[in-house]
This record gives sequence, C-alpha cells and structure tokens, in this order.
Amino acid sequence: MRVAIQSAVLAAATVLAGAAHADEQLRREALALFGRLQAPAAPASADVELGRTLFWDERISADGKTSCGSCHFARDWGADRRSFSPDARGKLTSRHSPTVFNSMNQPALRWLSDRKTGAEQAEGSLTGSLGFASRDAGLEMMRKFDYLAAFRAAYPQDADPMTTKNYGRAVAAYQATLVTPAPFDRFLGGEDGALTPQQTSGLRAFMANGCGACHSGALLGGSTNQRFGLVKDYWLETGSAKVDLGRLAATKKEDDKYVFRVPMLRNVAKTAPYFHDGSVTSLDRAVRIMASVQLGKTLDDATTASIVAFLESLTGEVPANYAPPGRRPDL
Repeated sequence: MRVAIQSAVLAAATVLAGAAHADEQLRREALALFGRLQAPAAPASADVELGRTLFWDERISADGKTSCGSCHFARDWGADRRSFSPDARGKLTSRHSPTVFNSMNQPALRWLSDRKTGAEQAEGSLTGSLGFASRDAGLEMMRKFDYLAAFRAAYPQDADPMTTKNYGRAVAAYQATLVTPAPFDRFLGGEDGALTPQQTSGLRAFMANGCGACHSGALLGGSTNQRFGLVKDYWLETGSAKVDLGRLAATKKEDDKYVFRVPMLRNVAKTAPYFHDGSVTSLDRAVRIMASVQLGKTLDDATTASIVAFLESLTGEVPANYAPPGRRPDL
C-alpha cells in the first residue's frame, strides 16, 4: 500500500512538473511573439494636462456639444458601443470608432491607416468629428475660451504656442498616457495564476490557429494592414449593411481593396461592436468569423470559448485620468 501511495504521489508530481514546464514554454513563446504592455511612469506634464482639457472640452466644437470624448467613452473602454458615432454636424461617422486606449503606439491610426500619428489624427478631427469648417475656426474657438496661457505653459519654447499643430500634439500627449496593462501582462512577467486554466488554453489555441500572425506585438495587432476576407467575402459572414472597400477609398490602389488596419485586441472584450462597421456585437461570433474569413477554419465551441476567455485576459483598468480634469471616469 505504501509503495502504491508513493507511486501515485510521484506520478502526480510528474504531471504537475510537466504542466509547469509547458506553461513556462508557452510564456516564453508568447513573450517573444507579443511582449508586455507597461503603463508610462512619467508624471503628468503641462502638455498632457492641456491635452486632457482639450480632449474633453465640448465647447471646442462647431456645435458646442461635442468633444473627442463624445465618440470614446470610459464605459466602453475608450471606444463607442454604437456602430457609428454622431459628429458635431449631426452626421454619423463612416466607420466604427476604435478605442483610444493604447492607441498611440500604433504606426498608423484609424481603420484605413490614413493618419500616421496621434497628433495628426487629433488635428484632423477639428475639421472632422468636431465639425469646424477650417482648422483656423477651431483655433478661434480656443482663443475665445482663453486657452492661450495653457498653450504657453505647455510649449514655452514656441513664439506662437497656440496653433492647431500644438493642439494635436497636446491631445496626443494625453492619449499616450491611456495605457492599460492587463492580467496577460502579469502572466508574461512570470506571475503564477495570472491566467486561468481556460485562458491559458485559449492562448495556446490563439497561437496554434495562427491568430498571432496578424495580432502580434504588445497591442496584439494595430501594426499592419490586411485584407479583410482572405478566404471568404467578409460581408457575407458579418451581415454588413454595405460593402466597405477599405483603404482603396484613401489610396485609390486596387491592391488596397478590402484592406483595413488590423485592430489591436487590447480590451477587446469591452469594446463591442466589432469590425470597421460595428456589424458584429458578440465576441464569440467575431472570433468565429475571423477564423472563417481569414484562416479558413471552423472553430468548435470549446476552442472558441477558450480563445474568448484568453481575450478577456487582455482587459485592463480604465485609466484614472480618463475624464475631464478634476473628475473620475464615468463607468
């Protein structure tokens, strides 16, 4: 009997050691493919504080009711639960508003990668979602509401600090602070128990099925442009109301037909609806669609559930400064 018990204990220890080794191997492979996300340690600066104020100030818009935050809600982890967002002209955006969290480390922004930096994106929003007829009209509104002193504090080296370029720089500086490390990063850092067994299984499935080929890097995406629908027409799977030609609209190049920026998956469990047109509301369904139209695979229920569980491990905390100055995030 004693020998049998000892054998059972030894067998159990061997199994546990094997599992631990497998998890450590998975950690090393994931760290090489993705990399950890870490929040910036720098304290708030004058340009960040200016950008925060501008980001949330509804007065700096054509209708006096719209801000950058009007399309990017704290309750939606910096995205918008509506498929399309109304702008200051009362019109809907042409594509779904992606999250601003973690977005400044992408090499290009928006679904078409047609804005190369956060500063360029923010400056362009003056005549975009904020509705001004010209960028100078937006600048006049900033003068009206006495922003000059704040611009001088943020950019003291500039003879003329209050410009639309510096508006973009300030908003981008604020957005660069909106970084959301998650349980997945603790797993990559070696913390035992950071992921549940199902999430660990989902990470393995995510990597084994080739999802990481496009959704790589610390943001799990956001760094490349890819054709949506490599194997099947995407709109037949998503039920899209219309077919979007993707980057072709911006570049006029046939090779860019149906090409979009690969979305980053950080906080993806909190940023439904999905895809450029917000056509899919369920993360489970979005995972199945991506496997089908991009990889030509049909995932079973267990695999899908495990991948969804892994994606939930990418959810971080809403940054404490994601609100107008002096306020807390509205969740």
